[in-house]
Amino acid sequence: MDPIRIAVVGVGKIARDQHLPAIAGNKAFSLAATVSPHDAGVEGVSHHKSLDELIENGPAVDAVALCTPPQVRYDLAVQALNKGMHVFLEKPPGATLSECVALSSRAEKVGTTLFAAWHSRFAAGVAPARAWLAERRIESVKIVWREDVRVWHPGQAWIWEPGGLGVFDPGINALSILTHILPRPVFLKTATLEIPANRAAPIAADIQFRDTAGAPIHMDLDWRQTGPQSWDIVVETDAGTLKLSNGGAVLTLPTGAEHSEDLEYPGLYARFANLIRGGRSDVDIAPLRLVADAFLRGNRQTVDAFHD
Repeated sequence: MDPIRIAVVGVGKIARDQHLPAIAGNKAFSLAATVSPHDAGVEGVSHHKSLDELIENGPAVDAVALCTPPQVRYDLAVQALNKGMHVFLEKPPGATLSECVALSSRAEKVGTTLFAAWHSRFAAGVAPARAWLAERRIESVKIVWREDVRVWHPGQAWIWEPGGLGVFDPGINALSILTHILPRPVFLKTATLEIPANRAAPIAADIQFRDTAGAPIHMDLDWRQTGPQSWDIVVETDAGTLKLSNGGAVLTLPTGAEHSEDLEYPGLYARFANLIRGGRSDVDIAPLRLVADAFLRGNRQTVDAFHD
């Protein structure tokens, strides 16, 4: 079977650190091209300044991985879908819920694969955590997702703009795990968003969710963490405590801890290849829906200006 010829659109840190190595390590794909107006691309691989240029003058491409900021992703995705390309959407899959719904409808109409890729769901501890929780009564959940924005997003102005999500850019990773491992749906009760005086998106958030059985879920997000970073989910159940730490890589059950190799992006591309081969799409917007609810219902508090 011939490999899927894929182009990476948006060659920034996430593309170089995760997407390109994952594509290189998966025989189902071959890197046909890169697209970026700012980056020189990969040596020996066809490079283009825009998707228009790739379509007009570049090599044949079966699929694209969109690694651009979410605010510009919709038009690129529609353009690719209309050309019969399969589309991999980095998280979050769009700047709005309506964009995601429209893209899903377009992919179904043209008969191509659309994949909303939640990489944290492929962290080593997530699948076994989901299986263990399926047979337990959930009593409460606590999420602490605290990191230093200067380390993880230096100089990235887009992330502070409308649609950039602010602290929910990493926080949505926790929500992608939460909505995947809990056996019941989750919805928002209250939220407080702390927004710097010179920015449009929050730098911190304190959120109360609950599931449909009434279990309380507390989420603590903060981009001002220095020193050790915190990416932890603790679930109290009738059979003891489950903890996912290090972004889901480490699972601790009452019987002990398990730590496996990080295979998030290789797992994503294996999933994408399977979807393409099976003629299916996977566009789960539950994590983004919870973020939208926080912006819809959250109480906004202005805090000190933030400067890189």
